[in-house]
Amino acid sequence: MFITNHVLAGAAIGTQLPPARAAVAGFASHLAMDNMPHWGVVGYFPLKAAKRDGVLGLGVMAACTALAPRHKRLSVLAAITGACLPDTDKIGEHFVGFSPWPKRFDDFHKWLQRESPHRIPHEVLAGVGLAVLTGLLFHRN
Repeated sequence: MFITNHVLAGAAIGTQLPPARAAVAGFASHLAMDNMPHWGVVGYFPLKAAKRDGVLGLGVMAACTALAPRHKRLSVLAAITGACLPDTDKIGEHFVGFSPWPKRFDDFHKWLQRESPHRIPHEVLAGVGLAVLTGLLFHRN
């Protein structure tokens, strides 16, 4: 699942919960979303796509934090952080050669994935839907 989609899900969750619960719910949402059918391939291209998605995700994270209602910003940022934490395994493996998570968690997280090279439309549709939902929740709160 693109990190940008995890960011958007976290932002939506953060509008509904206080900060600590939002962080936990964001983390749980990551695992639930990874278990849904989504795009994924093996080889060079995923790294290229991950770099672009990472930059987009950072921009969306900044935008969501800035655009969230003032009284919800901490919760939104906490939920976004929780929603992104499980993927720090990839950052750790790429930059320092190991994951910050225990092996059992990494094995579980990899087992959970339901990836296919033909699911890019799912990924884009999920992102659009999450962006609309997040915008509506920001407007409502």
